[in-house]
Amino acid sequence: MSKRYARFLTAVFCLFLGGLMVWQFLLPDRARSDVENRTLQQRPVLTLSGVLDGSYMEDVESYVQDQFPLRDQWTGLKARTEQLIGKRLFNNIYLCEDETLIAKVDDPTDGLEETNLEYVTQLAEGTDIPVYLGLIPSAAEVWRDKLPEGAASWDQNAYLAQAADTGLPQIDFSAALTAHAGEPIFYRTDHHWTSLGAFYGANALLESLGREPLKEQDFTPETASTDFNGTLYSQSGIHWLTPDTMEYWVEEDGLTVTSWRTGSPEPGQLYDRSYLDQKDKYSSFLGGNQPLCVIRNENARDGGRLLLIRDSYSDALAPFLAQSFAEVHLLDLRYYRMSPAQYAAENGIDQICVVYSVPNFITDRNLVFLAQ
Repeated sequence: MSKRYARFLTAVFCLFLGGLMVWQFLLPDRARSDVENRTLQQRPVLTLSGVLDGSYMEDVESYVQDQFPLRDQWTGLKARTEQLIGKRLFNNIYLCEDETLIAKVDDPTDGLEETNLEYVTQLAEGTDIPVYLGLIPSAAEVWRDKLPEGAASWDQNAYLAQAADTGLPQIDFSAALTAHAGEPIFYRTDHHWTSLGAFYGANALLESLGREPLKEQDFTPETASTDFNGTLYSQSGIHWLTPDTMEYWVEEDGLTVTSWRTGSPEPGQLYDRSYLDQKDKYSSFLGGNQPLCVIRNENARDGGRLLLIRDSYSDALAPFLAQSFAEVHLLDLRYYRMSPAQYAAENGIDQICVVYSVPNFITDRNLVFLAQ
């Protein structure tokens, strides 16, 4: 290569970088990325303390990365290029042959998986109300045969066996989902189960509590959205897959939803359809994360009051359970800091179910509040 040609390439490259810098400077900052479903770093304020402790330069680096021109397009191009050279793991998410995204579950390293089982045991020992433990294996376990050859993911079924050794009554979500593994029980672009998966999960819970299971023919699924791109789509950078279809199965008539988002009761919705116009469509189930939510059904088949100490999987699960229970109380320990045992006693709860997906259960540091 001649020196003149090398200088030309260098000049072109510098002009390209300079142009990107000018472009980034002129563009208004974006508040959030809908593709990545997160808030983006804004222009940091220069302070002496920030310079001295290094936080200012860290914020500048994050700002440049987040506000880079055409960031979403570049990340998608990067993932596509890596796929062409044979890569199958993208930001800890596997791209499977049938264009399904499955999040890898890493081996626990801090012992929290053991500690959280102890917290559930302490809850059961601290109340006279029956306590059941229901751990939902993720798609990485139920759909293990979809993973790329040689793909590693932590053995969730072995952990479920360990949970059973606690002596706590178990809800066998694993058997219920594995029996229907050939069906669309998880979203392809999101880590949650679909309404179909939640239906099978609801029957597993009802049977564990000695109640009659629901019948699939009693429901008429409504297609709520055909363009749902979930959390795995956002995190992986793989933006060329066909979107998921989202369904609502349970009719809202006859159900009353009350939410405690700010400490006071306010009317809620079984399905908050405003989220269907947003990226986070899964939050349309009950309106997403909140400290406490209660679904009441005066015409419930069996009656009684159920408390779910839960993660977001129960947003799709609870509408089915409300067909059997007069009241379903959903308590989220990420936002609710009072004693769950005291809440159950004060609200006439008949059964308590701790229902979490396995990946959330082994990493959630809020389960300590069960031991209050």
